[in-house]
Amino acid sequence: MKLGIIGCGLIGNKRAAAKRDLQIVSAADAFFEKAKALTDKFGGKPSDKWQNVIDSDADIVVIAVPHNQLAIIALEAAKAGKHILIEKPAARRSDELLPLAKIVKEKNLKIKVGYNHRFHPSIQKAKEFIDNKVLGDLYFIRAFYGHGGRIGYEKEWRFQKKISGGGELLDQGSHLIDLSQWFLGKFTKIQGNIQNYFWGGEVEDNAFMLLNTNKNQTAFLHSAWTEWKNTFLFEITGKNAKIAINGLGGSYGTEQITLYKMLPQMGPPETTTWSFPFHDNSWQLEMDELINAIKENRQPIGGIDEAIETLKIIEQIYITNGVL
Repeated sequence: MKLGIIGCGLIGNKRAAAKRDLQIVSAADAFFEKAKALTDKFGGKPSDKWQNVIDSDADIVVIAVPHNQLAIIALEAAKAGKHILIEKPAARRSDELLPLAKIVKEKNLKIKVGYNHRFHPSIQKAKEFIDNKVLGDLYFIRAFYGHGGRIGYEKEWRFQKKISGGGELLDQGSHLIDLSQWFLGKFTKIQGNIQNYFWGGEVEDNAFMLLNTNKNQTAFLHSAWTEWKNTFLFEITGKNAKIAINGLGGSYGTEQITLYKMLPQMGPPETTTWSFPFHDNSWQLEMDELINAIKENRQPIGGIDEAIETLKIIEQIYITNGVL
């Protein structure tokens, strides 16, 4: 299969590096020099027009552009019969994805939304524990994800609401919601509070969420652009045990997962920790999932329907806070 890439910034380059055996035939970016730099490194024909990638013979198109363009470009790719890997959150609002979801189903195309955190080794191990009932009945999730931005961060497109659709709730908050839904299922009660403590501008830099399923399971989530030490913490508690995930590698620290298993006599739990001090291969594993879904004629894990549900939760919180 052949690959085309639209958006040749940091994430576009990560996707190109994770191409496995796919041949890159075309890449586009509004800044031609970025497309040229990517194709010089990974192959393919550069362009400053995304339509040229869709018109190419690529079988799969990666779309890594600002939020206001994601659904628009993906819809054109689907009309052209391309399988798609679209970066999270896939759109600014859920209704932007409805025409795309319709045509993907009509044409039997495979679309993967880029929530690569599902493919981190600690998250994969947590899913294995949960699927094997190691934790027993699940009670709640407690999670925090944050970074501190950079000089001039408030001048970037993420702070322009018309382009981004929102702030940290859509950014790292969407990762937390996606993972929580994957573990607990559909949330039926949505509460949340957003604040702009530091960065100013049109969008929030902190989001606090309290989400409940119809089984009274709870996810208490916080995402922040005011965390001066990059941090990822994700805890899952069940009847028999607790999982604590800490770090994502790089500036977030060594990725590790600890299983705290309750003993019959209770007291201090049986504790085991696994560390993953290696290169993050979640990008490659996510591409593998899309390729395998195409070969097996199934929808990939983390597809468009799940992305729509995540966006609906985000919208409800924005509505409650009077910003939508």
